[in-house]
Amino acid sequence: MAVAALDQRRAWEAAAAVPDPEVPCVTVADLGILRDVRIEDGAAVARVSPTYSGCPATLAIEMAIEVALREAGFEARIERVLSPAWTTDWISAEGREKLRDYGIAPPEGGRGKRALFGEESVTCPRCGSTHTERLSEFGSTACKAQYRCTACAEPFDYFKCI
Repeated sequence: MAVAALDQRRAWEAAAAVPDPEVPCVTVADLGILRDVRIEDGAAVARVSPTYSGCPATLAIEMAIEVALREAGFEARIERVLSPAWTTDWISAEGREKLRDYGIAPPEGGRGKRALFGEESVTCPRCGSTHTERLSEFGSTACKAQYRCTACAEPFDYFKCI
């Protein structure tokens, strides 16, 4: 493998390992918000999309990626990419499993697959039951809703479909 390809791979791996500050069980790569990392003019350029325009963690994520790249020995630059907009469809299968294992129900269904009037069937990440109810549109962060399982009585966050 050429040196440039090795550097690009090493830069990707450094950036991809950065955990989400609000949901630390998943990385920026798991979430699909790390779009690309390339070596340009001697610098590692990471292209990152926010999960939504008002996400308070966007700057923290970008700074953490920049630090990770610098610690890996690269000059670093971050480019915020807004189009196309990120959706929960970009969360990897591994990321969805990590969310579930952490006790957060991953988004179910893709864009345009919501039920009538925005009601969604949400599976409990603890017992697997679909007998759940939404307690609040907002959970521990704005991108999650608070649910409770009526089968096992456990509360849990649901990562909302965007």
